[in-house]
Amino acid sequence: MKRNNLKKTLLYILMFCPLLVFAQKKQIATARDLLKAGKELKKAEKSMRTLLEDSANRTNTKIWVVLCDVLIKQYEQGNEKLYLKQKYDTAAFFSVTKRIYETMASFDSIDARLYTPTPIRPKYRARHAQLLNSIRPNLFNGGTYFIHTKDYNTAYDYFDNYIKSDKQSLFVGYDYEHKDALMPHAAYWAMYCGYKLKDTEKTMRHLRLAERDTSMLNFVRQYEADAYLVQKDTAKYVKALQEGFKEYPNFAFFFPRLVEYYVKKGDNEMALHITNKALEADSTSVLFRFTKSTALLNLGRYKECIDICLQLIKENDKFADAYCNIGLAYFDQAIELAKMQQSRSKRTKINKLYETAMPYLEQYKKLAPKARDKWLAPLYTIYLNLNMGKEFDEIDRLRNENK
Repeated sequence: MKRNNLKKTLLYILMFCPLLVFAQKKQIATARDLLKAGKELKKAEKSMRTLLEDSANRTNTKIWVVLCDVLIKQYEQGNEKLYLKQKYDTAAFFSVTKRIYETMASFDSIDARLYTPTPIRPKYRARHAQLLNSIRPNLFNGGTYFIHTKDYNTAYDYFDNYIKSDKQSLFVGYDYEHKDALMPHAAYWAMYCGYKLKDTEKTMRHLRLAERDTSMLNFVRQYEADAYLVQKDTAKYVKALQEGFKEYPNFAFFFPRLVEYYVKKGDNEMALHITNKALEADSTSVLFRFTKSTALLNLGRYKECIDICLQLIKENDKFADAYCNIGLAYFDQAIELAKMQQSRSKRTKINKLYETAMPYLEQYKKLAPKARDKWLAPLYTIYLNLNMGKEFDEIDRLRNENK
């Protein structure tokens, strides 16, 4: 019985194998006809890809060659339309470029028989590599195109392909890493895409190459630091901020985040140290000077804080936060005195400090009415202690609104 079943199975195989081979040959012939006519090329491409999905066809060179030729024809047609400024989907053109790269790279391993113990000299490598090298800039251009459309995931794939080609056997001898000046810039843009996607693996994949793009190194350092932040690796995040700040003290990213980190830790001495380093790079910076005043305020070095802020107001009398720091410098002194055992003379001094703080905080309130979390509590305390009934009632009303 088993022998009969085996015979039947063999009979079916012998009957259907020729049919399958015939069908395959017919698909290849049809694809060639479409290629020759230059029509329905996407249909021809799909047909060849369908054949390659069958593991039995993966090493069939004829299918791969037809697929590659179909893709080349699509690229040529699209390129011609763009050159003649005819209506054509730009995204589709770049998509064909990427598919050619990916397909020919896959075919190269088949052509060289890398899947066998005895690889051979590939027949199509030189021809395909020459073609791909000539159109390679369009991988980079495709990446920038998709960045402009904010499709960062697709853009990343283009830059990643552009960079990876250096390591592919198909391009032996081209040495893109050292001979292609755009490689570091492609790595930067790949890093940018990863940063926009909040994908830390993509952000960091080409970091070392991106570091060679000296024109964008400040942003490379920013994206590196942000990746560590997303990964919740505080030690590496702070180190990246420190290194970035050391190289680019005037760059907007590093300084405020580094100061914020130490302020949150309660390390105001370190915050002041960083600010002084920043001022060495730019002594006129309003941001650096104001940040220093805040660090001094937090350290209780009130006179130094006030002196800096008075100079800032002299330069710009609409600088709201400078009024706030002066007001708080006097207010905090009053609070510190109030915590001590009070005498008549101390009470007088406390009230004097409240009176001095009041106009600065009122001006801050006027310039920054929405910043209630900064001016409401101090003014409430001041009006209460100075027995300013009308002003106190108004601030009390605002305080109750916040509850």
